[in-house]
Amino acid sequence: MATDELMRKALEALGDDGPPSVEAIQRLTDLGGVHEPMMINEVADLLDISPHTLRYYERAGLVEVARDGNGHRLYDADAVRRLVFLTRMRLAGMPMRDLQHYITLVEAGKHTVPERLDMLIEHRDTIRRRIRELALSLTAVEYKIATYGGWTGPDVQDLDTAVPREP
Repeated sequence: MATDELMRKALEALGDDGPPSVEAIQRLTDLGGVHEPMMINEVADLLDISPHTLRYYERAGLVEVARDGNGHRLYDADAVRRLVFLTRMRLAGMPMRDLQHYITLVEAGKHTVPERLDMLIEHRDTIRRRIRELALSLTAVEYKIATYGGWTGPDVQDLDTAVPREP
């Protein structure tokens, strides 16, 4: 599934009631209704990603998946929770090599928590910088819309369009 579609579904799941909270992320990983292992197509549908992506994550060493007697993949709740985390990090631009390193640290044990924390703080800072860059780009687009007499919506501050200039 395309990244844009996955992000749309994730944002829909969070709702429009302010900035996402830890509780919202916990809702995304709440698998209380999942008691039996899931097949690859079920997990793909749940996460809105392709089975190919799930197999890729497995080959890359990001998730371990059990097999049934016929060799079909069976995803338990822990695997699905990990996949929720992985897909969110990928949407946030974390490179595969960083995800692989992070998972290696997770599997190495609790003594790697400080290094994992450092990785996540660095990635958070990267995301925050990207958000600021996108906000600046959005402001430029809103300005240009206003200069052409377009409506930018009630959530946009009134832009000074007295002297529109073409770039």
